[in-house]
Amino acid sequence: MFLDPKEFSFIVKSTPLVSIDLIVHDENGSFLLGQRINRPARGFWFVPGGRILKDETLDSAFKRITLGELGLELDIKTAVFKGVYEHFYSDNFSSDLFSTHYVVLAYIIKVAVGFEPFVNTQHSKYNWFAKESVLSSDDVHANTKAYFI
Repeated sequence: MFLDPKEFSFIVKSTPLVSIDLIVHDENGSFLLGQRINRPARGFWFVPGGRILKDETLDSAFKRITLGELGLELDIKTAVFKGVYEHFYSDNFSSDLFSTHYVVLAYIIKVAVGFEPFVNTQHSKYNWFAKESVLSSDDVHANTKAYFI
C-alpha cells in the first residue's frame, strides 16, 4: 500500500521504516551502486533497495524491489542474507524538518559480468565499484560503506 505524502510524512516522523537493501556483485567482485536522486541520501552512491509495504510478504517485497531497482524479478531464496542494519538520516523524503529511521534487511545478490540495470526514479545512474573504491570514496554514503566493513 502506497500512502499519500501527508500520511507518509506522519509515518516517517513517528516510526522506523523497514526496507530491503540489495548488495549486488558480479563474478569479477565489482559492486553495483546507484547515484540517488531523492532524499534521504540525495546525490550519494548507494546500494539499490526499497521499503517493504504494509501487508507485503518479504518474498513479495523482494521480487517487487529487485524488479523495480534492477529490472530482474528475483526470488529471495536466490539471495544470501547479510544481516539487519539501522540507517539514520537527518532529513526525510520531502524536507529536512524531521529525520528518517530505517531498519534494513540486507541481501547479497550475484549477477553476471556485464549486467546493466535500467535507470529508475530513485537513481540518476548506476556504476560498478571495486570494494576498495566503495570504502574510499566520499561520494559513497556511509550506510552503504557499512555493508563492506
